[in-house]
Amino acid sequence: MIRSQFFSTTAIAFAAMIAIASPAEAATKSPVELTHCDASYGTIAVVDGDIQGWSKFGLGSPRELVAAITRESGCFEVHNTASAAPANFLVNVIAGDKEEVDQGVQAAKGVATEAFIRSGAAGQVLGSVPGAGALMGMFGGLGGKKKVVAAGIRVVSPTNGQTLIAGTGEVKKSTLSFAGGTAWIAGADSAGYSGSKNGKMLTEAFIIAFNSVVSQAGALSTVHTASPAAEAAATYTVAVDTNLYASASANAKTVRALRADTELTPTGSKAGLFVEVSDNYGTKGWVSVEDLR
Repeated sequence: MIRSQFFSTTAIAFAAMIAIASPAEAATKSPVELTHCDASYGTIAVVDGDIQGWSKFGLGSPRELVAAITRESGCFEVHNTASAAPANFLVNVIAGDKEEVDQGVQAAKGVATEAFIRSGAAGQVLGSVPGAGALMGMFGGLGGKKKVVAAGIRVVSPTNGQTLIAGTGEVKKSTLSFAGGTAWIAGADSAGYSGSKNGKMLTEAFIIAFNSVVSQAGALSTVHTASPAAEAAATYTVAVDTNLYASASANAKTVRALRADTELTPTGSKAGLFVEVSDNYGTKGWVSVEDLR
C-alpha cells in the first residue's frame, strides 16, 4: 500500500497521466483481450443505466453479456439473486454514441478520480493492465466529431449511490473473433450481439470498458472493507433536487418532490438503484441512490 506521504506525488503523476491520455490512444491495432484476475474484488449486480443506446442498434440489454464477461474474467462474482446477502457493488451499464456515453460518465469524473488517487491504487495497477494508462483517458473528456459505438460501466456503492470507479470503451471497427467457446462469446450470443456489426462493436466496447474498470479496481478494496459500517447509516441526505416515487422506477408516479439536503430514513428495502425511504412526516416512497449522499 502506498503510504500517505506519497499521495501528493501520486496525485500529481496521475493528473499528468489524465491530461495526456486520450481515447485515440486506447484504440490499438492488436485485438482487444479481456483482463483476468487471480481473485475477485467482490459481488456485483448488473443493472441498465439511463442511456440505453443499444436499442437504437436493434439490440437488447447487455446485462447478460456484461455478466458473462465478468464471470470469465474472475475479477468479480455475479450476485446470486437467491442469496440473502446483498451485492457488494452495483454495476451500471450504458451505451450509445461517443458523446452520449461521455456525458453519462462525466458526472462521476470527480468522485471516481478522487477515490482512485486516495486509495493509492494508481501506482499499483496501471502498470499491470495492458493499455490501462490510455484507457484512463475517459477522465479527460471524450471530444470529437466522429461518432463511434461506445459503452460505459460504472461501479456504484449500493449504500449511498456514489460512483466508485468508471470505465468507457469506444470502437470504430471490431477486432474481436467470435469463434470459440468462451463465456463472453456465449453471453454475446445469448444477448443477440454476435449476429450484427453493431453488436460485435458494442461487445468489444464493453470489454474495453470492463478492462478500464478492472485497472482501477484497487480503489474498491477499502470501500468493500468499510461497507458493513456504512450500511449502518440511519439516514440519507438528498444530494440534488429529485422526486420520491411510488415504486422503484423513475417512470413511476411521483409521491412528492425532494429538495437537496432533505433527510430521509431508509426502510431497508432496495431494488436495483432505488431504495425505499420515509420523510420526516412518515411519507414513504422510492428514491434513486444516485440522488443521495
